[in-house]
Amino acid sequence: MKTYKDLPSDAGSNIIGQVTAQVNRLQKRLASVKHTVAIMSGKGGVGKSSLTANLATALTLKGNTVGVVDADINGPTLAKMMGVRSATLEYTSIGVKPAITALGTKLISMDLLLAEDDAPVIWNAHTQKDAFTWRSSMEVGALREFISDTEWGELDYLLLDLPPGTDRLPNVAELIPNLGGVVVVTIPSEVSQLIVKKSVTMAKDILNVPIIGVVENMAFYVCQHCGEEEPLFSAEEPLDSAFQQAILGSIPFDPKLARASDNGTSYLGEYPDAPASKVLMQMAEKIQAFFEN
Repeated sequence: MKTYKDLPSDAGSNIIGQVTAQVNRLQKRLASVKHTVAIMSGKGGVGKSSLTANLATALTLKGNTVGVVDADINGPTLAKMMGVRSATLEYTSIGVKPAITALGTKLISMDLLLAEDDAPVIWNAHTQKDAFTWRSSMEVGALREFISDTEWGELDYLLLDLPPGTDRLPNVAELIPNLGGVVVVTIPSEVSQLIVKKSVTMAKDILNVPIIGVVENMAFYVCQHCGEEEPLFSAEEPLDSAFQQAILGSIPFDPKLARASDNGTSYLGEYPDAPASKVLMQMAEKIQAFFEN
């Protein structure tokens, strides 16, 4: 396979110069970020984006400056979850100013660039069949632009909400070689654990990215009548045995958390004493401790 450097001409596009300049901008942006954290799961539907939004809120409430990248280019949801779907991005000579939540968390998402709620992300090509060939490269390019062209300022934490799939972390690790750590999200079902284990292997054994811990989302529900905790899923193996990793926390299912995400309101702010809120705040403390040690 030929690389760009092997080509006799780039038809005047200066593609190498463009990519090099963008990489330099990315490194300059990341120089003002203390810690980068990827939130990932090999399986969709486990509540990863909701967890990212609430972890960002928890870290912000603890006095940190936090930025979030919605790295799911084709299925962005964080702008709605974090209450900034109607925000208008401001473009300046030094970059794009991110949307800012009521608490001060900064966010960049493809959803902020789409004119309509039902507008899909379509990559330009002669045909969509042709676009498929380049889609992965274009998604990586878009993610690079999100990080490098956004005017983040000084950040304590930059969280990246990755789309499902074990192939997503290598792209991020290539963009951010010194990625601080990974939070892996699962639900207590054997099917989910089977898939998510592959993500753990990818991070730990192949990419050598530190795993901050595993989160068990929707671990159980609390009966509104008797207060007893009941499991939602049927996995029999304990989470720490299944993953051989530190457990950041087990978050109970709470319909109010889902409603807060749909409404773009702060679950932690509205229900600070809820069991799920307490677990989320404890998880934020553990993430802070991970980087302090």
